Amino acid sequence: MTTRKTQTPVLPDVDFSDDGDVRHLHLGTPWIQGSMRLDDPFAIELEYVQRMVAWLLFVDSASVPRRHAMQLGLGAAAITKFCHKRLRMRTTAIELNPQGVTVCRHWFKLPPDDARLSVVLADAAREIRQPRWRGTVDALQVDLYDHQAAAPVLDDESFYADCRALLTDDGCMTVNLFGRASSYDHSVEKIAAAFGADALWAFRPTREGNTVVLAQRTPARVTRAVLAERGEAVQARWGLPASKWPRVFRQV
Repeated sequence: MTTRKTQTPVLPDVDFSDDGDVRHLHLGTPWIQGSMRLDDPFAIELEYVQRMVAWLLFVDSASVPRRHAMQLGLGAAAITKFCHKRLRMRTTAIELNPQGVTVCRHWFKLPPDDARLSVVLADAAREIRQPRWRGTVDALQVDLYDHQAAAPVLDDESFYADCRALLTDDGCMTVNLFGRASSYDHSVEKIAAAFGADALWAFRPTREGNTVVLAQRTPARVTRAVLAERGEAVQARWGLPASKWPRVFRQV
């Protein structure tokens, strides 16, 4: 959640609900903004959120703990916890709403900050322009929606150019695009303008309508056979359903 406006934004209340052994995050509406399995709080529960870490298909798995992951929009902290706890990465999350941080710390098992974990309370659009972040991020995961979840809050070419500037040479950005087909097409055009059309990959939409797009800082050709091999390795090592990703993941 974030905004480019200069005035103080009106932030929604953050709460949660339990449905059996799954806890859901809400931003003042019945819309589910994130989920956590109570008996496995550091796993990623939602399918589209699992796909947000598809950058794992493009890196050497042995290098992952030496890399830096950044999330724009904390949500239910699923990606933040997974990168910190399971992938053992240096992890930074940028979140605008202080209630979101508090709820995640109390009810979604988000650990306190430490040498590898930093939750920054800030406007993502402004924060990512800070020189200290430029060229330092290997995996940038962008999931910026308000309580109505109609379209990304930040979704213009200059924002995606700022995102690209954060990345290391072999870094990747993943973006959750949720909404009408026309909104998706416009978003892809803006990402392509910032990254280059040959740098983009996309999943098929989930049943819920989430489409995850991946953009590479430096476009690299990867064969289907290599993607399949890497998907099997990611699934074996980290328990993600990555063996099926190559079947629903294509260059744009």
